Amino acid sequence: MFILTNYIEIDEFKLFYKGNIDLINKPKIAIVGTRKPGKYTREMTALLAKKLSKKFTIISGGALGVDKIAHENAYPNTIMVAPSSLDIIYPKSNMNLIKTIQKNALALSEYEKDYMPRKYSFVQRNRIIVKLSKFVIIPESDLNSGSMRSYEWAEKFNKKVFVIPQRIGESNGTNFLAKNNKAEIIWDIEDFCKKLGINSNEKILTLNEALKKYGNKLYEMELEGKAEIKNGKVFIN
Repeated sequence: MFILTNYIEIDEFKLFYKGNIDLINKPKIAIVGTRKPGKYTREMTALLAKKLSKKFTIISGGALGVDKIAHENAYPNTIMVAPSSLDIIYPKSNMNLIKTIQKNALALSEYEKDYMPRKYSFVQRNRIIVKLSKFVIIPESDLNSGSMRSYEWAEKFNKKVFVIPQRIGESNGTNFLAKNNKAEIIWDIEDFCKKLGINSNEKILTLNEALKKYGNKLYEMELEGKAEIKNGKVFIN
């Protein structure tokens, strides 16, 4: 029988949790967005989460798409806020990720047990994500989407919103926010990170580029922590 007695009270929230509760005390940035991001959005989200997590804890909703990419690239410095109680894994396709977050990062929920996600609980989850964050990044979003509801919470809580530049006719939600000066555009990720106090000399290469440059030494560098191979990219420290 699942009984979760661990909880923390923050502002008006009583939040049940599993994992590393110390993460709650770190400065947090929310990254939320579409469940079906394009290739460009996937790459930019991964890069943002990886770089920002050097200083900030990345908080998101555990959903497919942008949420999942943000969690994976910030892990273990990441917080998931669930639309269900923590005994119910949602979505099932993210089971391995969610269980890993519950064990080694941090999972939060307003609901103690036996609570299935409902349309309303997704909106309520978004309000927690936004309220706990320093500011919100929405990499890609349709006009009528949960991510736009997150923007509405950000406006209510007076939290700044950032978006990445997108092509005309794509990501109509974030393009609308940018066009109407409701969000700031992240034109350069390195500059954006530097303004937040994150200075990185990290080089990013494709796996083929790295193998051509370093040969078999690349794998020694990975073992020594001087390089990280992830999703076909190599991050050289």
